Amino acid sequence: MTETPAAPRPLRVLAAMSGGVDSAVAAARAVEAGHDVTGVHLALSANPQSFRTGARGCCTIEDSRDARRAADVIGIPFYVWDLAERFREDVVDDFVAEYEAGRTPNPCLRCNEKIKFAALLDKALALGFDAVCTGHYATVVLNDDGSRELHRASDMAKDQSYVLGVLDEQQLAHAMFPLGDTLTTKDEIRAEAELRGLAVAKKPDSHDICFIADGDTQGFLAKRLGKAEGEIVDEAGTTLGTHDGAYGFTIGQRKGLRIGHPAADGKPRYVLDISPVDNRVTVGPAEALDVTALTAVRPRWCGTAPSGPGTYTAQLRAHGGETTVTAELTGGTLEVAFAEPVRGIAPGQAIVLYDGTRVVGSATIATTVRRTAATV
Repeated sequence: MTETPAAPRPLRVLAAMSGGVDSAVAAARAVEAGHDVTGVHLALSANPQSFRTGARGCCTIEDSRDARRAADVIGIPFYVWDLAERFREDVVDDFVAEYEAGRTPNPCLRCNEKIKFAALLDKALALGFDAVCTGHYATVVLNDDGSRELHRASDMAKDQSYVLGVLDEQQLAHAMFPLGDTLTTKDEIRAEAELRGLAVAKKPDSHDICFIADGDTQGFLAKRLGKAEGEIVDEAGTTLGTHDGAYGFTIGQRKGLRIGHPAADGKPRYVLDISPVDNRVTVGPAEALDVTALTAVRPRWCGTAPSGPGTYTAQLRAHGGETTVTAELTGGTLEVAFAEPVRGIAPGQAIVLYDGTRVVGSATIATTVRRTAATV
């Protein structure tokens, strides 16, 4: 007589509920799968009413109330946890410091690494929960040997594995992404939310940086770092204009350069380099942004670290495409070479390596090698 395999045991799941539609549907699906789910909203601001303008942000009192109402409809316990101080130190202060140093950070990766899957997960495990559930579009695959892998979402158009590339295997063992393995459009997710009676079904998506309510990154940085007038120069060092702070620019930027006269060839100029030491911004032609190689530091692996050189695809922006690279870990530094030049890469950004749909790991870009210039 053949025995029926035992059903997977229900897990105690802590559902991070931002107040948006994705996290609400993810929590509802976790309940539907038979898990014991508790909802939690993270209070990430000491002044939460300032964190949303229109569709921006995800950290207001309004969002907390939306999350609570969704939890009530789903029928799960709900709590608000104050992580504002930790968020300020690990995400906001880090964001400001990186720009001050002439780098371009990604606060969403930092939040996932330090808040949602460190501070939140640590507290959840201490309270006896088995997993943290979020509304991210990505997939965790359980292998026969018990190890786990992070893969892209079934729908590449919604895939968010790039911002989860900082998760290690231990964190993946306690991560749950109920939306990642379903081929549904966002409209279908909203329709599902409406069918479940969730009022957030028609709520606008949050976007950009949650702690910059009006989307004015330069203004946000200016309030914290002050005005610091400097020069805008070309590749030969000729002064073309001035600025109020080098921290207000990113490599590859074209607009807002305030250069009084056009280039000799009439073509647009882009930010090529940001030097915080002498507060100088260098601009030049688009082709000078072509990068052929880079080094990256602070690698984090979604499993065992690779050994020796390997060929991968790499993603360099949250909404960017893939490019073929060879990469090798040397000491604590990841050395990466591109099969074809890639334009507009900035130190401080994350590079995430993939083997097919599997996320191999990520690292923070430290230096780049350009096709027409020396190392930056």
